[in-house]
Amino acid sequence: MSKKVLVCGATGFIGRNTAEFLSKREDFEVYGTYHNSQRYDNSRINLENIDLTDKDAVRRIVKGKDVIVQAAAACSGALEMKTKPYYHVVDNVRMNPLIFEAAHEFGVPHVIFPSCTTVYLPSDKPLKEEDFNLSDGLLPNYLWCGGTKVFLEKLCELFSGLGNTRYTVFRHSNVYGPYDKFDLERSHVFGATMTKVMTAKDGGEVVVWGDGEGERDLLYSSDIAGFIERAIDRQTTPFEIVNVGCESAISIKNLVQKIIDISGKNLSIKYDLYRLVRDKKTKKDNERMVLDSTKAREKFGWQQQTALDDGIRYTMEWYKKNILAT
Repeated sequence: MSKKVLVCGATGFIGRNTAEFLSKREDFEVYGTYHNSQRYDNSRINLENIDLTDKDAVRRIVKGKDVIVQAAAACSGALEMKTKPYYHVVDNVRMNPLIFEAAHEFGVPHVIFPSCTTVYLPSDKPLKEEDFNLSDGLLPNYLWCGGTKVFLEKLCELFSGLGNTRYTVFRHSNVYGPYDKFDLERSHVFGATMTKVMTAKDGGEVVVWGDGEGERDLLYSSDIAGFIERAIDRQTTPFEIVNVGCESAISIKNLVQKIIDISGKNLSIKYDLYRLVRDKKTKKDNERMVLDSTKAREKFGWQQQTALDDGIRYTMEWYKKNILAT
């Protein structure tokens, strides 16, 4: 008997990658929601235009489903985190409680919720799930984004103890790949760098915000979808928080150079030291964030499949066909 899997936000970055990945399973009947975004055609995904801040609409789409992947979110890059911090709060705090409440009331067996590394503080060592401690505070630049994620994680835990709905909360590292945001206003460091490199003329330069010394744990989008599949198949406990990352970091400086090298272009790098400085005393971006994914391996049998160089090539080819060619 097939499982009815609802992917909320199925036109978004993680949502679309997940919906397309899961739709390849013959035993999954995949449904997806979208709103204020462009619909796409996929005969294996039943897409419906739904406003997830509308309680009645949420109840209608949730009823009868076996799994909900709640990938719908208002999110953006570092620039909007700084200039519009409320953007990460308002709609996310509206839609998620409605989805969780409906899942509880209709007895949906399993809800999967993507959190992220904004709940953690930078560290020299790989971070385990238990390394999060709210009393330690959050990074100032990620205060509202991270604070919202903490609230929603706790809401998942609350509902997991009220009925028969299992909750998987996974804190993922920096995800990249097809369908990411590539505009410079809303994109994260990978998407922004890809756009800067792909649109630069040979012999030009790429401007990097900060000194490029900060380090990031990067994970290809299909590997995130692979974890979600494992969670659907393997979780039996009422509630789990799991780190999902590649367990190694690359500096932004080296990432930019790697993307340039793979593009085959002759480009120089310029560092804008007045943008995105994390440490007010040293005037440097010393942020290092690497996840320990031991639990994901041991409990869910998940492991990263895509090496960074390969992921960059896959994303670059997708960018050429879907953005440069349009």
